[in-house]
Amino acid sequence: MSAASRPLREGFTTGTSAAAAAKAAALFLATWTAPGNVDVPLPGGGRLTVPVARCGAEGSGARAVVIKDAGDDPDVTDGAEIHAFVEQKSGLRDGEIILEGGRGIGRVTLPGLPVPPGEPAINPAPREQIARAVAEALEDSGLGAGARVVIEAPAGEELARKTMNARLGILGGISILGTAGIVRPYSHDSWLASIAEALDVARAAGLAEIVLTTGRRSERGWREAEPGTPELGVVQAADFFAEATRLAAEKGFARITWAVFFGKLVKQALGLANTHAREAGLNFDRVADWCADAGIAPEGAARAAGVNTARELLDLLRADPALPALLRLLAGRAAEAARGFAGDRAPDIAYAVFDLEGGRLL
Repeated sequence: MSAASRPLREGFTTGTSAAAAAKAAALFLATWTAPGNVDVPLPGGGRLTVPVARCGAEGSGARAVVIKDAGDDPDVTDGAEIHAFVEQKSGLRDGEIILEGGRGIGRVTLPGLPVPPGEPAINPAPREQIARAVAEALEDSGLGAGARVVIEAPAGEELARKTMNARLGILGGISILGTAGIVRPYSHDSWLASIAEALDVARAAGLAEIVLTTGRRSERGWREAEPGTPELGVVQAADFFAEATRLAAEKGFARITWAVFFGKLVKQALGLANTHAREAGLNFDRVADWCADAGIAPEGAARAAGVNTARELLDLLRADPALPALLRLLAGRAAEAARGFAGDRAPDIAYAVFDLEGGRLL
């Protein structure tokens, strides 16, 4: 079977990695034997056997390392070492776990996230998963009392620079995430979760308006055009047109502005829920009709039906005086589609359209 046709391989989350490392270290304390793999509970139900890279004694406790495996899903933490240091603590109830974040684990500094400010960025589901995994090890081994567990990611601070953590007020490292424990390739669950968290932080900061961008370049275009926008007021929503709009509406924003390039505008005007090239084809016959409706010269409108890309279409129409009218028409269609995705809570929808060559078109 070719690489292109084989089934995509599932992986496991940073939460599952941390739970497995913590259980391995706890088991080592009981047996003084390093397990090659451990069986851990998953937040969404079920269990998973996870390989352990290293495990051994350290000071008053034990340290174990699990290599995060994201499967075939693109993830900045894929291949990262997730460490757990575990030591037994007197004075704790049997199975009681004190969970801490060490080096490379971010710390929450802003309200609006599932974890309050001042706490390590270990989300509720992984917290429970880690505690359950360690409690299982303590119970199975017959060890009394509870334990202190410190989760670490040596490369976490560097990896966090490739995430939205700093914007969310998570400083100093990565987050330990995972609502199901399993990474399903291209499900984009983690990205949607980060969008939801960014929107929560913006609302907690008192913002009533939000700008959704399709990536770094469209965000840069917006910030150059509107430099007074609060840092938390812009969220990179990527290709999740429907889901990001719905989330922003559900969280009570009064106004949503989509900052997009021309190609994404066309896809959103066509009502495509996801605007990724892999997911969304373009119907240029329909766009050609809109060109005619906007007053594009007949020759240009006719040629529009035969283009291959939205960028080719824009280049074709740059000199046409009706281009601004077409942009307004497309933005109106896209806003109509956005209101449909938002449902009954639809806020005011606005558009800012940028040119790949630089500058604002609308």
